[in-house]
Amino acid sequence: MSSPSAIQKQLQKLAKLSGGKHPIVSCYLKLEPRDRSGGKYRIKVKNRIRAAEQGLPRLGLDRHEQEAVLGDLARIQGYLDKVSNLPGAQGVAIFASAGHRLFETIPLPRVYRSRLAVDRTPQVGELAAIDEEMGTYLTAVLDRSSARIWEVSAFTTRSVAELAGSELRGKRFHASGTDSVRAGEHTWRGRIREEKQRHYAAIADKLFELDRANPMRGIVLAAPGVEAGAVEPFLHPYLAAKLMGTAKLSPKLAKGPEVHEATLLACEAHERQQEKDWVAELMEKEPTGWAVNGVGVTLRALALGKVRTLLVQPDATTPGFRCRDTGRLVLTERECRLEGGGDPVLDVIDDAIEEALRQRLTLDVVFDAESTAQVDGLAGLLRFK
Repeated sequence: MSSPSAIQKQLQKLAKLSGGKHPIVSCYLKLEPRDRSGGKYRIKVKNRIRAAEQGLPRLGLDRHEQEAVLGDLARIQGYLDKVSNLPGAQGVAIFASAGHRLFETIPLPRVYRSRLAVDRTPQVGELAAIDEEMGTYLTAVLDRSSARIWEVSAFTTRSVAELAGSELRGKRFHASGTDSVRAGEHTWRGRIREEKQRHYAAIADKLFELDRANPMRGIVLAAPGVEAGAVEPFLHPYLAAKLMGTAKLSPKLAKGPEVHEATLLACEAHERQQEKDWVAELMEKEPTGWAVNGVGVTLRALALGKVRTLLVQPDATTPGFRCRDTGRLVLTERECRLEGGGDPVLDVIDDAIEEALRQRLTLDVVFDAESTAQVDGLAGLLRFK
């Protein structure tokens, strides 16, 4: 996976192409296990490319530019059709432009949703924000007598602490006489219970200490058995509120890549629960005017800076326009008549994601099936009416 410094170099390279004379294809593709299963990602790519090909005539490109874009799209599809080209990461960004002699592929730890855009400026908002948007986590990987704590960010995983609990004197107690056996057994079990509790408390204390020194976005607990859940009651309430979930890992066997992947999966599961809460809030607040649901009304709220949380339906696509003078996204060109006219965009929902990242809003693509049905393309929880 790319390092933060490598991402910055690629961003600098792409930034020099902004507003250039040649069109650029920007493609973000989700490659999570569910996307790879049965080659589902291929279907998404083909659908996106087909929609882009059909939408090219309305983008105002001349014949040579359209031919160049068609070549870029074919190159992207050919690249992604080869499984050996896919990164091990959960997402990839691709930027292609024949005119700029550009073809950049950038593995990413996550992608909000698979999307594709054609513009004279590359869509780098998600790429630029990935590290900040994901944040940094502490992942404690433990068993009943040891623990290793890792700091996990979008592109890095490093060990920051190790704990070794007191060795449990685990040989079973033996004594002659029934009463002695019973008393010894009780003492032995009590000692094991006390040692475990001290160990779990020490892990919780260390997590609190590390978080106080450098506040994290969340924590993940991992263990080969049930120990991960056993630590939770020992967490300070402040830390308990940051718990993202648990995972199956061994402190003696888990390496950086396994810890990184397990952390991302735990955070993904937590986000699926969070989005249920956001959609429930949407349903509750829309009648009161503190939320909006629908592409047009949400784009208007987004342009006015009203949105605090943008909710996106994963498969929705809607062509539209960007007003030249204001940059506002709209559904019809007529809405831009007082703003210098409008430039066509292939999908205003994809561009709304870029705009939300620019405004540093909370952004969630709603994948939970029941919740997805409640989002009409785009929706937003508002800061003000």
